[in-house]
This record gives sequence, structure tokens and C-alpha cells, in this order.
Amino acid sequence: MASGNINVSDVEETLARIKSHKGVEGVVIMTKEGAIIQSSLSEEDSKEYAALISSLTEKASSLVDTLDADDELNFLRVRSKKKEIMVAPEGSFVLVVIQNPNATID
Repeated sequence: MASGNINVSDVEETLARIKSHKGVEGVVIMTKEGAIIQSSLSEEDSKEYAALISSLTEKASSLVDTLDADDELNFLRVRSKKKEIMVAPEGSFVLVVIQNPNATID
């Protein structure tokens, strides 16, 4: 993930800040194809989320493109009773945050 435009310490700091939010259960950085770059989840969970989110993101992007060819997907949120999954595609990468929407806020 270390490219000329990406400062690894900034990425680490941002991930730590995201993970410190109440209810956050995991953070995954992956390619659009589903290859895991970094994850705070177990290897098994990371692979499962990456495969499923990659497919969902591709379908959501296709939907947005079909509705308006000049538009693009920039954020996707899926919420159930137990989980909330936030997906932010950017370039060839995808940031995924999994949280418990029922976590109490102090």
C-alpha cells in the first residue's frame, strides 16, 4: 500500500481513529477486486467480508452507472438490526467499516 502519494503513518493514524469510535467492530482496506490490504478482523472474517463487499460494491457501482453514466458510487451503507457496514470506494481501493449500530453513545 505504500505508494508515492500515500503516507503509511497517516493511514495508520486514520485507521486507529476510526477503530476508536464506539461500536466499530472492524476496518478493512481492500482493492476493488477484494484483495485484502489491511484488516483489523480475523483472516477468515476479512476474506468473507472482502469477497461479499467486493461483489456488492461492483453491483452498486453498476446500478449508479446505469442510472447516470456521468455519476459514480462514492459511499454505500448497509444496515441490519445487528450490523452496519459502511463502504467507501476510492480509486482502486475500498475502505470498509463494520460497526454495531446498537452500541451506546456516552
